[in-house]
Amino acid sequence: MTDILPFLTAHPDAILIDITGTQGSTPREAGTFMLVSQTAMWGTIGGGQFEFMALANARDILAGTGGMAEMDIPLGPDIGQCCGGRTQLRFRRVTQPVAEEIEARLTSEIERLPEVYLFGAGHVGRALATALAPLPLSVTVVETRQEELANLPPETKTRLMPMPEALVKDIRAGGVVVILTHDHALDFLIAREALERTDLAYAGMIGSATKRATFASWLSREGGGERGWLKRLTLPIGGAAVRDKRPEVIAAMTAAEILTALGAYRMRSSS
Repeated sequence: MTDILPFLTAHPDAILIDITGTQGSTPREAGTFMLVSQTAMWGTIGGGQFEFMALANARDILAGTGGMAEMDIPLGPDIGQCCGGRTQLRFRRVTQPVAEEIEARLTSEIERLPEVYLFGAGHVGRALATALAPLPLSVTVVETRQEELANLPPETKTRLMPMPEALVKDIRAGGVVVILTHDHALDFLIAREALERTDLAYAGMIGSATKRATFASWLSREGGGERGWLKRLTLPIGGAAVRDKRPEVIAAMTAAEILTALGAYRMRSSS
């Protein structure tokens, strides 16, 4: 999301296209927006012929050859799409007040992003940070080793902590904890803190069936076994559908797992 500011700097003469309303099945929801200049665009309102019509209208406005301030587009056979709904659009030239509105929107969206904490920046931790970087998430990598915090995506936040398990209590409700450290004892401490909470969307730990059994035994000694904590732990992460232990593959599967868990948490919270 932060790449919108460089876009506005490079393309100061641009149109802000907002989805102001939707009915029925639509590719994107109300509140979605994109920016269009004569030669470039940022974001998407759904693609296809629908977006092509919006781009053409925005560029007519920029060129001074017409264009409408609002459009109401049926997403059916008339435009070669089969969503079946309708979408209302608003077009505004980017002025200083509009640019300030965009910046305020982005700040608000960033503040509301789900928090994902990756404990450990080894091979899988780095691969997972890379896989999550383009997604609408606030990703923080926590490590005890300074050197492991290098070579992470620029969007990724980092925390260097000698006792990373102490950080778990500060994660916002609905957050995600993924445990990938170099030390099984430390993994278990972090997992215990995560499982003691009932308001996280996902708690996962890298490992095998043997590690799960070892952790279950340790957890029972720590008093968490009778509370059903182990049922809330995903171990191993990434599922078993693809049996490929390369870090990038584990990261891709785990990213999908995290998004699924976040979606389920949102549904539970809104019901």
